[in-house]
Amino acid sequence: MKLHYFYDPLCGWCYGASPLLQAAAALPGVSVEMHAGGMIDEEEGRVITADWRAYVMPHDKRIAQMSGQPFGDAYYDGLLNDIGAPLASNLPIAAVLAADTLGILPLAMLARIQRAHYQEGRRIAEFSVLSELATELGADAASFRTAWQSARDEAETHIDDTRRQMGRLGLRGFPSVVLEQDGKLERLELSGWLGKPAQLAAALAERLPKAESVDDALFCTPDSCR
Repeated sequence: MKLHYFYDPLCGWCYGASPLLQAAAALPGVSVEMHAGGMIDEEEGRVITADWRAYVMPHDKRIAQMSGQPFGDAYYDGLLNDIGAPLASNLPIAAVLAADTLGILPLAMLARIQRAHYQEGRRIAEFSVLSELATELGADAASFRTAWQSARDEAETHIDDTRRQMGRLGLRGFPSVVLEQDGKLERLELSGWLGKPAQLAAALAERLPKAESVDDALFCTPDSCR
């Protein structure tokens, strides 16, 4: 079973869904393929403003209530008051792609970026922050810089491909998950599972092929097999 996960690092609902994806990825026989959408491009020059704070805070509080994910004071009272702090998706997306080339699980890198933003109130559109997060997860700082610089161009291609796939699949926003199993694609609606990662994992496990029991296994003797 493969889960195609369509996300953006600055999507609050993706942060709310993070425990769900991590629970699914921990199941034997389940893989997660990540597709980043790039909500805010660096070239737009978007920054935190009072209007941005007023817009996101009601949504963040609802996400916290529905998902149980913590939003820290350093985010509410720090980052959201850090007028002029840069907002860009493609830079942390490049960090996720770079981490993957260095043996760090993309989902783990994304979760660390999300925690830095929503709990620690850090500027995730700045390379110095992204580098610190990657080294926390075991990357060599110099290697990460090289990988991140290479991933900057890759991120643009990746984002374009994600948008094409979303259009083809009829997906309208983030987070979106499409389950692929036995050659079939099926939309997996996450909203009803928010705050219930164990239950989601159990439901997915029920859909995985069951291991053949010893009693049912083919058994052979020198004379015959049954």
